Amino acid sequence: MQASVTPSVLFVCVHNAGRSQMAAGFLRALAGDRVQVFSAGSEPADRLNPVAVAAMAEVGIDITANEPRILTTDAVKAADVVITMGCGDTCPIFPGKRYEDWDLTDPAGLPIDEVRPIRDEIRARVEALVTELTS
Repeated sequence: MQASVTPSVLFVCVHNAGRSQMAAGFLRALAGDRVQVFSAGSEPADRLNPVAVAAMAEVGIDITANEPRILTTDAVKAADVVITMGCGDTCPIFPGKRYEDWDLTDPAGLPIDEVRPIRDEIRARVEALVTELTS
């Protein structure tokens, strides 16, 4: 009998302050310990987008303890799935990894009414990803 391996997902966005943090928050909440979750960016901001934090709080997910992190080659190597957020950030490419680009509007500078649909689209994509990775 073969031991199961927990899949790992890395969400990447330039500033790692909005979209990638919301995606990571949803994946942690929806998959629990069935998936390892990471997020990073090539030019991390000094803090999370407060509107993204507020939008996630509205759906019961607290991402206030998260911090923007720098994208490293090691993080990409360690991930099974690497998902960019439509922000033009590039990742090192390694054979055998699954890469996706989710074309999502950047919530930076937007009011919460315009961030909610972005959040909801991220949730739908993460729900589909959870189904794929844990079925």
